[in-house]
Amino acid sequence: MKKTNDFGRDSVPLLVLKTSVPFMLAQLVNVLYSIVDRIYVGNIPVIGADSLAGIGVCAPILTLLSSFGTLIGIGGSVLFSVRLGAGEEKKARQILANSFSLLLILSALLTAVFLLSKEQLLRWFGASPDIFPYADTYLTIYTAGTFFALLSMGMNYFITAQGFPGLGMLTTLIGAVVNIVLDPVFIFTFHMDIAGAAAATVIAQMSSCLFVLFTLRRKKMKVPLGLVKPEVYIAKRIVKIGFSPFLIMATDSIILIALNAVLQRYGGETYGDTLITAATIVQSYMLLITSPMLGITGGAQPLISYNYGANKPERIRGTVFWALVLCLCFTGMMFLISRVLPHYFVRIFTANPEYQELAVWGIQVFTMMIIPLSFQYVFVDSLTALGMTRISLGLSLIRKILYFGTVCLLPLIFSAKSAFYGEPVADGLSAAITSLAFFGIYRKYLKGQGRLEAIRM
Repeated sequence: MKKTNDFGRDSVPLLVLKTSVPFMLAQLVNVLYSIVDRIYVGNIPVIGADSLAGIGVCAPILTLLSSFGTLIGIGGSVLFSVRLGAGEEKKARQILANSFSLLLILSALLTAVFLLSKEQLLRWFGASPDIFPYADTYLTIYTAGTFFALLSMGMNYFITAQGFPGLGMLTTLIGAVVNIVLDPVFIFTFHMDIAGAAAATVIAQMSSCLFVLFTLRRKKMKVPLGLVKPEVYIAKRIVKIGFSPFLIMATDSIILIALNAVLQRYGGETYGDTLITAATIVQSYMLLITSPMLGITGGAQPLISYNYGANKPERIRGTVFWALVLCLCFTGMMFLISRVLPHYFVRIFTANPEYQELAVWGIQVFTMMIIPLSFQYVFVDSLTALGMTRISLGLSLIRKILYFGTVCLLPLIFSAKSAFYGEPVADGLSAAITSLAFFGIYRKYLKGQGRLEAIRM
């Protein structure tokens, strides 16, 4: 039985399914880290609502930490896939080892920086006096496990890039199962409350990290994991390729900060925390949509990069097309679910009727333009896989700027709740702009006009 996938020869639609669906499911399972935490935390007696809002305030920092794993993981795996496609295993080995070394250094630096600055950051990001103790407890414990979070996320890309998407999915599945099992034990049995949720998450990430490192050291890997002193030349190229997806995730933090701050400011002392709690539930739901979409596009990226290195433009075209079809099918299904069933999702987090009504309304607003958002995700990540990082970054930032602007502007004209409309406005406009730019540039690129040398080494 065939255990690996041949990115240069196998059927393109089948390859997209084999790589993107497991990656999509892996991302979906990965969402359970945060959602399960929030479900259990939201149901803690007496302090559940404030604890849930505390996690919501922490969300931008957690997103920012994760973005560094993406910086090295995507940047390194794109270069890695190009080298494999060109048949240059020695250079691929260098890239893998350098990526591992960079993640080790980054995790140490980030742990120190965020532990030292967390109190000030939480106050800046909208933590009221009632919310702050819960947010501080959760963030302190979570940040202490940064090493495991970054390594498991960043190095998992290299498992998929070597033709083992199923093992990549298993990485996140292990973490999710551990988290789900430990959360109720730590939170309710040991009465650790929000500290128990954070501790369960760190242990789950440690489990995933150990599995990733063990897998990459196995003999069945075409290019096994090694450790080297970081080489500046390679590190620059990894960061250059990974900078676009990194900045996309990092600016997500800014968006979350802006939304929380606006809701707190215009909602006032009596309504601000309520809005943040509802927004935390809405953002949890959105993770069920955006994370699998990132899984689809992330699973397609090694195929695009590999066939770029092998100089097979027709296979690149096919990969982009089938990834888009898969994304459209998924977002279409989630759009319908969002119109019919969101109240079942909301009830898992809270029994408070006010929070339920507000969160259901927020989900339906946030998901108004998720189908067009498929074009944004697929086209931007395809350009990144081809090394066109400046263009993909610019297109991503357009969406962030639109979102930031509408979130800040709408409450000035209407009410604090109107900030929720920033999501569909940004999604619809950015999808249209990205599609026009993509079809104008992409065709010339595949014909060999204006190709970048960023991924050539």
